[in-house]
Amino acid sequence: MMKKIRFYLCWAVLLLLVPSCKDTLDLAPEDYFGNNNYWQNEAQVSNFMVGLHKQFRDNQFQFLRLGEMRGGIYSNVDRQATSLNELPLIEQRLEETSSGVSSWAGFYGPILQINLFIQKVEAIGFLAETRKNYLLGQAYALRAYYYFHLLRTYGGVPLVLEADVLNGTTDAVLLRKARSGEQEVLAAVKADVSRSLSLFGAQASATDKSLWSPNASRMLKGEVFLWSAKVYGNTADLAEAKTALNAVTGTSLLPVFSTVFAYNQKNNNEVIFAVRYRVGEAEMTGVAAYTYSTFNLNGLHYKDSTASAGIGNFLVDPLLLAATNSQQVIQRYGYTFELFQSYDLADTRRNATFYDYYKVNTDVKPYVATIKNTALVKFLGTIDANKRYFSDDWPVYREADRLLMLAEITNAEGGDPATYIQAVRDRAFAGKDPKPFVNKGKDANELAIFEERTKEFVHEGRRWYDLRRMKYGTEPLVFKSVNHPYGVLDKTTQGYRILWPIEAAIWTNDPLVTQTPGYSTARPN
Repeated sequence: MMKKIRFYLCWAVLLLLVPSCKDTLDLAPEDYFGNNNYWQNEAQVSNFMVGLHKQFRDNQFQFLRLGEMRGGIYSNVDRQATSLNELPLIEQRLEETSSGVSSWAGFYGPILQINLFIQKVEAIGFLAETRKNYLLGQAYALRAYYYFHLLRTYGGVPLVLEADVLNGTTDAVLLRKARSGEQEVLAAVKADVSRSLSLFGAQASATDKSLWSPNASRMLKGEVFLWSAKVYGNTADLAEAKTALNAVTGTSLLPVFSTVFAYNQKNNNEVIFAVRYRVGEAEMTGVAAYTYSTFNLNGLHYKDSTASAGIGNFLVDPLLLAATNSQQVIQRYGYTFELFQSYDLADTRRNATFYDYYKVNTDVKPYVATIKNTALVKFLGTIDANKRYFSDDWPVYREADRLLMLAEITNAEGGDPATYIQAVRDRAFAGKDPKPFVNKGKDANELAIFEERTKEFVHEGRRWYDLRRMKYGTEPLVFKSVNHPYGVLDKTTQGYRILWPIEAAIWTNDPLVTQTPGYSTARPN
């Protein structure tokens, strides 16, 4: 592990990741700078921050992988070449030899770049104080966000909060870091997000929502303190979470769910912070792998209405994927058909999220569906010059998340969360909710909030963390129970698996690092 940290630190010193550009996310580097002649003007500092956001975008699929793939809503039916690395996640078979992700999810590279940025920018004197504080507010929040993912994934992890190599520490032994305890990591995350908000002060959030903002830090604080309250039992943090979420300004639900993600609606009022994609700049990693392969539509696939009647035309390429720009269109991953069926027919999120189709047996009429499948259409992107680009923005935080977190906090406090839940449902059902929410007590409310989050945040990296945080009685939903159908782990035999293992390469490179409790470690004698 520390070998990789030393590698990243050396690259931080060389500043090979710093772009010089005009557009916010036009990230092709024009020049490289050594450490001694960089940090000389505002443009260099601002461009380094752009580079940090570019790294954040590069990790989008990792955020999705960590936050959703273990959530029990993925299926291997009718899939082509599902990654062998991801199967242990989807099937809850993580071990040291199949850890799902490696090198602490790759997050120490960005963290060490952020450490360098913080140290350098705090020391410079040529920036206006408001600009300097805004940039540092972004940096502290970005670091908190990475460590929050690490905390929820591994529990305790090595805490690296200084640019050690830059400060003269080059001895490999001195650079080793043991895993800090979960409470210490949680405290570091809280400190960073609080520091971020202190630095932002009363400054308003920028209109470009692809850059971290004060509103994004308020959302992060709400999420962190809600996790602290419900996972670690720090109930006083519920009030802190509520205050942070209520301080978010200038946001509102859009009237139509699908519009939130539309390519031509970037920076819309619902989005608080999003990973930016644009035609000619970048596409969302892996989203094409949630659609279908046109080669797999082999003359036996129908849309539902024609499949049931045994008439109509076979599907060829209903979503116009064949003219894709760069990504291989093949269904490596997909959601369970049961998830699609769980939506009410009147729920507009259903068809804005999924396209359902059916493989049929043509030997009998009416045709019988032998395989029921869906393709993800929520982030389908746009067609430009006869090519499809998967370049919709990926929301990190949006208004619906704020409302449903407030619903969860209110419910945990013993209040009625109806106002928050109903706002989300009213949008989903275009104001014609057939079953308006009714307060039925804490446990029933918790399940209702969880169901709304499941339907609202497909492919937004929420489901696994929701299972771990949300509870029925005193037990998190992640554990199987007769009281709810969501659990994916047996508490008695698999309780330790809520945290992920590390691969052998980490502890072999750094003997101070121990395996995640519960997992076997084949250490040499």
